[in-house]
Amino acid sequence: MIDLDFALTRGEFSLQLVLRSEARTLALFGDSGCGKTSTLHAIAGLLKPARGRIALDEHALFDSHLRIDVPVAQRKLGVVFQDVRLFPHLSVRDNLCYGAPRPRDPSHFHDVVQLLGLGALLKRKPDQLSGGQARRVAIGRALLSEPLALLLDEPLSNLHCEARAEVLEHLRGLKRELALTTILVSHQADEVLSIADAVALMEDGRLRSILPVAQFGREQRFAMRAPAEAR
Repeated sequence: MIDLDFALTRGEFSLQLVLRSEARTLALFGDSGCGKTSTLHAIAGLLKPARGRIALDEHALFDSHLRIDVPVAQRKLGVVFQDVRLFPHLSVRDNLCYGAPRPRDPSHFHDVVQLLGLGALLKRKPDQLSGGQARRVAIGRALLSEPLALLLDEPLSNLHCEARAEVLEHLRGLKRELALTTILVSHQADEVLSIADAVALMEDGRLRSILPVAQFGREQRFAMRAPAEAR
């Protein structure tokens, strides 16, 4: 269960969100500046709401009424940023293991490496990786932290077509293999349709609606046809 009911302000931007969803994979969808990434950062603890509650699978991460504000490092969330943030001096293997619980489970490491197709890359440094490979390493590092939930901020942004398709296929594989709550920030309808179970449509710092992914797909197809039919 994803349970969000909070408000925060950044400069002149106001985000007021009330959202409850039982979707295992929820996409936050909308134009740039609508509050998607601010929502993700509030869940991760990188932005503090002025008031409200944030809970995932009944675990309260923030509750202003109960004075709960779990520190970032204790929220047990795997966060993948757009810029991946790999350590340049560490190998892929060491980047993957950074932040993993001790003692580390070798079988879990092997499973994640296999799921993401990283076996041939373990000895490389980040500057020897393509954009898609670096994105997969960042996702693997997040998974190896054994998170309560996975937060993906535009996981396919700035990737060329081939790399984008490759990462998307691996994300689909993770969804099939892992029962992990995932919140995806995106403004690309095709990746939402490929990964999400439900879509939270956001506009100007507010939730417009939550749709099952099939209904979202129908509305997207209708929106694409409408201009041609109007001519």
